[in-house]
Amino acid sequence: MESFEKWQLLAGVDSPSDLKALPEKKLPQLAAEIRDYLSYRVRENGGHLASNLGVVELTVAIHRVFSVPHDHVIFDVGHQSYVHKLLTGRKSQFDTLRMPGGLSGFTKREESECDAFGAGHSSTAISAAIGMAEADALSGSDAYTVAVVGDGALTGGLAYEGLNNCRRSVRMIIIVNENEMSISPNTGRLAKHLCKLRVSKNYLRTKEVTAWTLRHIPLVGRPVYKLVRRVKRRVRRMIYDENLFQHMGLRYLGPIDGNDIAQLVYCLEYAKSLECSVILHVKTKKGMGDAEAEADPNYYHGIAPRTKEAGEQTFSQLFGKTLTDMARRDERICAITAAMSCGTGLESFRLAHPRRFFDVGIAEGHAVTFAAGLAAGNMRPVVAVYSTFLQRAYDQILHDAALQHLPVVLCIDRAGFNAADGMTHHGVYDVALLSGIEGVSVYAPVTYAGLAASLEHALGKDSAVSAIRYPSGGENTAIRKAFYGEDGQCDMTPTVRVWQSDDKPRLTVVTHGRIAAEALHASELLLAKGVGVRILLCEYLAPYAALAGEVAPLLAGDAVLFYEEEIRKGGFGMNLADCLAARGAFLGRQADILAAESGFLGAREGLSMYESVGVGAADLLRRAEELLERCKGEVR
Repeated sequence: MESFEKWQLLAGVDSPSDLKALPEKKLPQLAAEIRDYLSYRVRENGGHLASNLGVVELTVAIHRVFSVPHDHVIFDVGHQSYVHKLLTGRKSQFDTLRMPGGLSGFTKREESECDAFGAGHSSTAISAAIGMAEADALSGSDAYTVAVVGDGALTGGLAYEGLNNCRRSVRMIIIVNENEMSISPNTGRLAKHLCKLRVSKNYLRTKEVTAWTLRHIPLVGRPVYKLVRRVKRRVRRMIYDENLFQHMGLRYLGPIDGNDIAQLVYCLEYAKSLECSVILHVKTKKGMGDAEAEADPNYYHGIAPRTKEAGEQTFSQLFGKTLTDMARRDERICAITAAMSCGTGLESFRLAHPRRFFDVGIAEGHAVTFAAGLAAGNMRPVVAVYSTFLQRAYDQILHDAALQHLPVVLCIDRAGFNAADGMTHHGVYDVALLSGIEGVSVYAPVTYAGLAASLEHALGKDSAVSAIRYPSGGENTAIRKAFYGEDGQCDMTPTVRVWQSDDKPRLTVVTHGRIAAEALHASELLLAKGVGVRILLCEYLAPYAALAGEVAPLLAGDAVLFYEEEIRKGGFGMNLADCLAARGAFLGRQADILAAESGFLGAREGLSMYESVGVGAADLLRRAEELLERCKGEVR
């Protein structure tokens, strides 16, 4: 258990009630201690640092004013909820953040009743908050719902779909946290002064008293009050434009300093007293209080654990460099990202080819349809996206790109298990999602050379969608040596690689991706029991008919086991097995599939992700033995 002796005030705060009991003058010191502790702990465990450092005062103020779980606090994405976790009874567990069996790096309803809504993807908080606020209204509850939404999340269209459905009469506060981009186009000294003035205590009190006084003057009071309001609005519009929220009829306050606890508490109390839906616009400094994170908030948005050794390049970096080089030779190549230029490795492309680089914000659906438009204009668009975020663009892949046979290339990063980020970030659905779309080619490179070959092959197509999926981190040395040799080179045309433990294999394992390392380990265990294994490593998955044509003559032994690092239903094993069965490849052989039975996966304490899900080397060994027994074979 973590010792908090160094952070004396934080040591005594275990719940929102402890926070409320602190004298107001102590709150800045508490915020400083929280910031110092986060800088230490997140560097140890890895995670999102800059975004959490920016919302320390904001989170403290929210819990000072509202009472969870009666009131609901919803964080968009949830990666900036670390302070919230510290203040809501999870401080003693915080050293387990992002570790197997430990605290999630995002909000999670199963973890605490104070986490009103789970998250991990962006732009969902407003819709969820409106739903909870409407539920409270229907049940007669006096609870407030607070949604904390970063300005980046407002690049996602779902946020505006939610705003469009927001009734002014519900008890909800949407806090728009601006830390990188402008929302209100305020310019000049006078405009800045008015912004500060409009949320000062004297201004708000004077405004209320003046409005009450004018309305109660006999006969002429109400007409005069309306005239004053119209004049005020016109003067305000002359100095700075009204923003989108005001045009939608929502009550708007701000912008205010989001790192000033006293001002935040006052404005939140005022917004709460209005008993209607309110937009509170705050400005925070991402990475605040940490010199390195302030200087480079993009890099410190998400960092690796301190104990992780700096190794060779990652698949993401290799992808970015390779695509950048290819774009020098082909001026049609364009790169598209949904606010993830660093995460997907496209920074080098952005710098080298700025006119052909497009960051569309957190809008994966738009990214794909935009790419389809580029392809229709004879360009070669490449959309770089995490596997877990690709789910948000399924309709656009099917309807806008695949149906029209447009050469859009999807580069799917973080494919497979991603234990530290938890169930919201596992890339286990993309194969099943893409397998059902006609004409889509799916590549599964497992080495750097294989990734480069897949890119060349995919970009050489004149029609049809191509998807290239690859894992986080770097290539696996054991896989590279077993299937490719020391130099790791491969043909430019993706194919099926073969490795076997002896000359008379009794079992064929058909697999793809980095889980092949588990298959290699299991084959050693089986060989020790007298069972030879042939492993077929597929560098592409779809079209399955073509893959089955390559795999069928390579099957050996009495049994075939399809082994994969994603959801079983509708995935690689089921589709390929159907095609092979139609060819009669299983005559005289038993066949089975070992894959994740559920896509909602979490790592358990003391176990690897593979072991937690039941697809580790030991699980493959047991399944292989069961399969061979069904063949009436004896495992010695």
